[in-house]
This record gives sequence, C-alpha cells and structure tokens, in this order.
Amino acid sequence: MQRIAILGSTGSIGTQALDVIARHPDEYRAVALAARSSAGQLAGQVGRFHPAAAVLTNPPEGFVGTNECQWSFGEEALLDICAREDVDAVLVAVVGIAGLPAVLRCIECGKKVLLANKEALVTGGELVMRAAKEKSVPILPVDSEHSAIFQCIQGRPNARPVRIVLTASGGPFRTWSLQQVRAATVEQALRHPNWSMGRKITVDSASMVNKALEIIEARHLFGLEADKIQVVVHPQSIVHSGVAFSDGATLVQMGLPDMRVPIAYAMSYPDRLPDVAPQLDLTDIGALTFEKPDFARFPALALAYRALKEGGTAPVTLNGANEVAVQLVLEKKLPFFRIASVLEAAMDRLPGQPVACVEQVYEADRAARSAAQEAARRWIL
Repeated sequence: MQRIAILGSTGSIGTQALDVIARHPDEYRAVALAARSSAGQLAGQVGRFHPAAAVLTNPPEGFVGTNECQWSFGEEALLDICAREDVDAVLVAVVGIAGLPAVLRCIECGKKVLLANKEALVTGGELVMRAAKEKSVPILPVDSEHSAIFQCIQGRPNARPVRIVLTASGGPFRTWSLQQVRAATVEQALRHPNWSMGRKITVDSASMVNKALEIIEARHLFGLEADKIQVVVHPQSIVHSGVAFSDGATLVQMGLPDMRVPIAYAMSYPDRLPDVAPQLDLTDIGALTFEKPDFARFPALALAYRALKEGGTAPVTLNGANEVAVQLVLEKKLPFFRIASVLEAAMDRLPGQPVACVEQVYEADRAARSAAQEAARRWIL
C-alpha cells in the first residue's frame, strides 16, 4: 500500500489522481488532501476517500472543516503535509511558484515527488535537482510531455538522448493568422481542442507559454542543453513527446490524451497499472501530423530559450511575469496577445542574475511580478 498526499486535490490533476486511486484501492491510499479555497469540493473528497488530514490554504470565512479527519489551514499547513510520517509520496499539483516550497520540503523529508507543477523547476530547477540528488529523492514527472520523455528513456536506460522532441498541440490558435491571434479573446483562449485543464494552464497553452515553461522544465529534468530541446506542433495530441539517440533512433510515447496515464505511471513506476485509460487504436486515429512552431505568432517560445541562455533568475522572471499577465487576461484587463509583450518587457528590465539560494528565487519572483504589473499598464483595457 503506497500512501499518497495530493497537493491540489480539487484541480484537474488532483481529481484524476483520485480516480486512479479509486480504481486501485488495494495499492494506494490518499492519506492527505490539500486545496486552495474549494472547501465544498475538498469536503466531498474527504467524505469519499477518508484521508487522515485535509488542508485549505485559503479557506472561506467561517469554514472549520468536518469531523471526518484532521483539518488545517494556511500555507504552512500545506508544507506540514509533506513532512507527515504516514506519507510515502506527494503529488505536487498546485499552481504556480507555490509548488517550489512544497517540492523542497518533500525532498528535505525524503518523500518521493510526483511532479505536476512545472514552475518548481522553472524557478528553482538547479536548487531542486541538486537537493534531490543529495537526498536520493526521485522526481517523477507527471506532465504528459515529460512523462513521455521519461518513459522513452526507460526504453534505453543506458543510452543518453542526444535530442528531446517536445510535442505541442498548438492550442486553439494553431491555424489562426497573426492578425487573428492579436484579436483573440480570453473566452477563445480557454477553448482547448484536446485537453480539459484549469483556466491558467489553458491560457498558457493558447499562448504557448506552457510549452516555453516545459522547455525549461525539460532542461532540468533531463540535463540536455536548450539547443537539444526541439518543440514540434502535433495537433492530434497522440504522440506525447519523445527522445532521439545517437544511432538515429527516435522513440516516442503515444496514447489518447488522458492525464491519468502519466499520473498512474508516476505513482506506479517502474511498473504499470491496469485499467487506467482507454487503449489507443491507431486505425481509429488515422493521420498524425507534425509542424514547426511559428515563433512570430507564439513569441513566448523564443523567450524560453532566451531565459535558459541568460540563466539564473531569468526563468524566474519569465514565470512570475506570466502569472501576473495571465491573471490580468482572465480578469479581462489585458488583451490575450499582450501576454508575451509583458513577459519580454519584464525580462528586458530584469536581466538574469546568479541564484545561490531559494530566498533569491523569491526575491526575483517579487521583482518580476512588480515589473510585469508596471509593463502591463501600457496595455490595460
């Protein structure tokens, strides 16, 4: 029985992880659940899965929890879950840089990390991977693309990849002209053609900032330089990513677009669980197509490579500025196509500086958010 804590249990990844656990009750137990403010949904999960602990980091006024488990509140309570003795693995599925302290606490306490929060590696990748190596703590990717890469590497564990092929659906604006993208609304950005995800990550997918962050995440997870990470637009979302080896072989991982597969693989690694998702039938899929990304329509991709080239705090700036810009877009205060403009302006103002400790990451994040707010004033609706 593997005992799992889920940080972000009411989100898309968290609810699908609970579905995997419900299908395999003899192998997994959800011992702790955490959410930001969805008190009613979290209470429902507590009633169904009977965890020992539940956390709301931003509880509604007057909410005191239920009698079914131990309830705690606030950001520190989220970190306390990572240190519980009855937790073997932690699925970190919270949104944004809030995942970084949780990942670091998991590593400090020797807990296996199931990583569905790319921002932890985007902002603190060197610190996280160094700490994980020192503590011999596995970091198992849950993002579908990074899970695919990880799975392909297991197929040739003694051969180092020479290139990573990172696939992208292209989002809802893949076939739109630059002029059309510049006129896109937030409602249109939230209509992803293949995946059902949270609002922020759906906007990130539409702007391809999500893929930009994944480039940086892949750099830290797999140790390849930026110029060895290739983004390929694949609108069918059947090939989830792959790796190329020195002998000319390229291995890819394929499957229907269902996040339960990478979630289950991270939970069960190195084994595989049955009854996770429907089987892929290639004869039903038909043609699979691949395209080069258009950096003019999706300039955020170029900013990822720039951030890796600058190093240090540059990826922190990219991420922090994006969190501000996306929130403004969701509030209908900033035009969608101005997201990349805000990111570039923040990076221009804050060149990358070396990072030696986590406090410098948080300082850089605060500076990035301030720079993004100032930059966004030029385009506020």
